[in-house]
Amino acid sequence: QEKLVESGGGLVQPGGSLKLSCATSGFNFDIYAMGWFRRAPGKASELVAAISSNADNSYYIDAVKGRFTITRDNDLNTLYLEMNDLRPEDTALYSCAKSQGPLFSLAPHNYGAWGQGTQVTVSS
Repeated sequence: QEKLVESGGGLVQPGGSLKLSCATSGFNFDIYAMGWFRRAPGKASELVAAISSNADNSYYIDAVKGRFTITRDNDLNTLYLEMNDLRPEDTALYSCAKSQGPLFSLAPHNYGAWGQGTQVTVSS
């Protein structure tokens, strides 16, 4: 059974940092691209960042470029999202997801397994 479990969220002041983790099991982590999605209250889910299976390629939405970094440890079957200079508009439920192959997709329907999410709240 494929399992993805996020952790690392919390309440942080504007300008602060958090590092999210996504521990996975039940599938061959190192052959799948992975992504981080977020859903803010009243808004649709959006792909924030994605990374290919071998970490050679990554993607970020414009709103987080230069502030967020997606990485993965294929030995530990874990995906990470380091978030710096957090802003109130980054407040959302962050979820990790497994793509359908080694190359990431920008389309949510191409992600087949999802975690439950970890809440990130940026507020003073």
